Amino acid sequence: MQAIVADENGNVLSRTLPLQPVLTAGGTVIPVPEGQEETLSFSPENLQALQSGQDGRYIVEVSAVPQGTLTLVTPMSKVSELEQALFGRLLVVLGVGGILVLLLSLVITRKLIRPLMKLREELKKVKERRFADVRKIPAGGEIGAVAQTVYELAGELDRYVRVQKLFVQNASHELKTPLMSIAGYAEGIRDGVFEGADVRKGLDVILGESGRLKKIVSEMTLLAKLDSEEDVFRPAPVPLKELLDDTVERINPMLVARELSLQVAYEEATPERLTVRADRDKLLQALLNVVANAARHARRSIELRVGTDQDQVVIAISDDGGGIPEELLPHLFHRFVKGKDGENGLGLAISRAIVERCGGRIEAGNRDEGGAVFSFRLPSPTPSG
Repeated sequence: MQAIVADENGNVLSRTLPLQPVLTAGGTVIPVPEGQEETLSFSPENLQALQSGQDGRYIVEVSAVPQGTLTLVTPMSKVSELEQALFGRLLVVLGVGGILVLLLSLVITRKLIRPLMKLREELKKVKERRFADVRKIPAGGEIGAVAQTVYELAGELDRYVRVQKLFVQNASHELKTPLMSIAGYAEGIRDGVFEGADVRKGLDVILGESGRLKKIVSEMTLLAKLDSEEDVFRPAPVPLKELLDDTVERINPMLVARELSLQVAYEEATPERLTVRADRDKLLQALLNVVANAARHARRSIELRVGTDQDQVVIAISDDGGGIPEELLPHLFHRFVKGKDGENGLGLAISRAIVERCGGRIEAGNRDEGGAVFSFRLPSPTPSG
């Protein structure tokens, strides 16, 4: 920026701008001899032409000062140089920005698009029911969480399909055995193979196997209803002491036949106030299944211990038998899984389904002093305390 100081009459008193060829007010060019730009005086005509803005080579700003004017002048060539410099830097910034955008797009493609495409392929496997072929997609963030969920879902579906196949196989076996006995004795009686007392014995076998077959079908039907139907389960507050008294009364003939004792112990001072939210008949069946299972394995005694844990009621059923084999524990509540002296392998599976429909859970384990223990944890409609 250059400065020109002039008095009230337009005479230049001081200047830093060298004298250049300028346009006069009349539009004529005033030439400056070469080499004399600094030595020649700056006439009022030169100043007036400059201040009027007729010379497009400069940007001019005129300010009044005491006893004169101050004219600030910036050559357009300097502005052009600045614009070129800024334009060059802008090109550099745009170039660097373009490279960063390209790199970012590559990162997004690698971190986002590719995992989504791979996840889509795994979902196609789920759609085609090829659950065992689903692989876990390595990814981070929300996509990684979705990929993990899909992987776990495929695993659960694969296990479910295998369990269903095993269920069908076991069900076929369990149903085939009594049917073979019934058919064999019926054919023998029809063909006269059995005579006299053997006919009576054959009929007893047919009746017994028919009852067993009916029980298996009933339990399979109940399991299917518990898995799929909502209206089959009607929860309501149930007095626990009344429910356990009914359980003991119904299991008593089996206890007498096996010469076993059953003790019921309450940790609460007022057991009459204990209630659980459940379908009474279904929960009674679950308790009878577990207590009957304990009676088949106990040597002398069975104990029912009732207590509370926060807002849950805990029922522990223990016996003094030989305990549960360790290899059987992980599969104990699966369908058609039978231990020694088991019946058809559906009782404990039904008990688990009923307890879970009540909003609780059932667990099994072995006691340190020997014998097995089954624990029911059921929600209470009235919070403890």
